[in-house]
Parts: sequence; C-alpha cells; structure tokens
Amino acid sequence: MPNTHLIIGEGPHKVIALHGWFGHANGWGPFPQHLNGKDFSYAFMDQRGYGSMRGSGGPYTVEQIAQDALALADHLGWKRFSLIGHSMGGVGIQKVLLAAPDRVRALVAITPVPAAGGGLDEQSWQLFSAAGTDPGARRTIIDFTSGNRLTSVWLDAMVASTQAHSDDEAVAGYMPSWAKASFVDQVKGKTLPVLVLPGEHDPALSEAVCRATWMEYYPNAQLEVVRNAGHYPMDETPIILATAIEKFLAGVKE
Repeated sequence: MPNTHLIIGEGPHKVIALHGWFGHANGWGPFPQHLNGKDFSYAFMDQRGYGSMRGSGGPYTVEQIAQDALALADHLGWKRFSLIGHSMGGVGIQKVLLAAPDRVRALVAITPVPAAGGGLDEQSWQLFSAAGTDPGARRTIIDFTSGNRLTSVWLDAMVASTQAHSDDEAVAGYMPSWAKASFVDQVKGKTLPVLVLPGEHDPALSEAVCRATWMEYYPNAQLEVVRNAGHYPMDETPIILATAIEKFLAGVKE
C-alpha cells in the first residue's frame, strides 16, 4: 500500500487518522507538525477518491474506509492501534471498531458524525448533495460549520484544496454513507476509551449533538469542547488539538 498514507513519528503507540469529507491525508492543516513523534506513530490515510487515491474508484462507503484502514494497519504491521476520525472519519473509526474490536485501543472523534448519521434536514440534504460538483456549495458548508466567522482567504483555500485533492464522484458518493449512517445498536455500550472533541463554533456537530449521541453510546467516553474552533480545529486551533489528543492517548492502557 505505498504512497496512500503519511507517516509521522516512530513511537510505540500507533494511531491511524481518518480525514473528513473535504479532507485528505495531507490536508490536516498545521496540526501534524505539533504531534509527538517519540511516543506516537501516526498514519494519516487517504480514503478512496482522495489525495494519493484519486482515480481509485469506489466503493465510496464508510465500510470500505474501515476495510482500507485495517489493510493499512496490516501493511504497517500494526496489530493494535488507536484511531482519530474527523467529521465523516468519525463514522469510519467506529466502523473499524466494529470490524476489528480487539485491535482498537481508543477512539478520538474530532467534530465527528455519530453512529446515528448526519441528522440533515431536507434543505441541508440538498446543499450537501450539491457539494459533489459545486464548489460554491462546499464553501457554504465550510463557512457554516466553522461558524461563519473565518476569513474568506481561508475559506477559498479550503475549497481549492478539496477541489484539487478529491474526485467529485467520491465526495458525492460518500455522502449517503456517512449522512445516513444508522448503527447505534452495534456500538452502544462498548467500553473502550473514547475522546469526543466538538468545536465551540460548530453549529452542525455541536457539543449538544455529541452529548446526545457519542456520550450516550459509549460509557467510557469523555468530551472536551475545543474552544475558539468550529468544524476544523486542525486548522483553527492545531496546538490545542494536538495537546488534548495526546494527553488523552497517553493515558490509554495497552
């Protein structure tokens, strides 16, 4: 599986990171440069249709993301690992847990979609559906989910990045899989350590949404609101994000 992932660090605690709907393996902003590569090894994976996997074809499902993550772990020789998932990747990490529960040490969920799906109303569904081919729709979504508070320079750069590093058919294809996810009964009650990180200014996957979903499903979950961040804390507050994640992962038992 060459060139489909970015490795940072060479520490004993292995971590696989799954990007969001508009992301890619190299699209985590300044966040990766603040990670502790002595104690941790991070693998940032490109999902099908993104980054180094552009042109790969589908299937564009969260189940396939999970299978590809497990194939990456096998390729790297990682028997046990923790998982980080941003947004859509929050569904992906839970699907990895269901597929290989004995291999997963902990979950870190950043502004994550829960096992109950995206909770989109009809108007939102139309907007998100348009994002497959319409960069304007992507910009509207990024602006809304980051609280309509960030510079247009950043917004334009985010849209340019998602256009350059994803196939339109992948963006369109994954949407029903994460937005209509419905597997609460399969994850409810699982006792592994879980850290849930909603952004203070994310109106879509807010603290309230995370408390009503993730915190109800996982008895050993803890929640920490990322202050001064919306849906993209890896760009907005990267040092705080790295600190919170590694403080949590450092306390996870083997």
